[in-house]
Amino acid sequence: MAGLRLFIAVFVAAVAVGGKSVEAQVHHVVGSDPSDIGTWSTGRVFKVGDHIWFNYSAEHDSMVELKSMEVYLSCDVSNPIKMYTDKVSLEEEGIRYFASGNLESCKNGLKLHVVVHPQPKAPPPTSSAPTYLSGLPYMLGGLLLCLVGL
Repeated sequence: MAGLRLFIAVFVAAVAVGGKSVEAQVHHVVGSDPSDIGTWSTGRVFKVGDHIWFNYSAEHDSMVELKSMEVYLSCDVSNPIKMYTDKVSLEEEGIRYFASGNLESCKNGLKLHVVVHPQPKAPPPTSSAPTYLSGLPYMLGGLLLCLVGL
């Protein structure tokens, strides 16, 4: 009887969460060719939940986040929003500006701006089941409660 209860519980759980999807995080690695960082980001899509990993020598450089396009373009790294050692988590949508903390490196092009897009919404589940089966999860849940109570 316990085996039947377990089977029904697993089946009800699978039906209850079926049709929902979660986008996977993407880990973008920057720094394999620092002289080509501007082209590296071309064509890449950054989404909320993704991470950017900076691959560089921490003893020779640092990465900073800058607050505006003007600060980014002028390479004013004197008052960054934040300093990073390796990974940036993209937690909200919008434009983010990153640059080398070394003024000369920034002026030589070691900087990156990214547009962070929202995660796509999961499409509504499509059901090919007849409408009389639409209450099946509730019926199975009730059945599960009855069996657990036995």
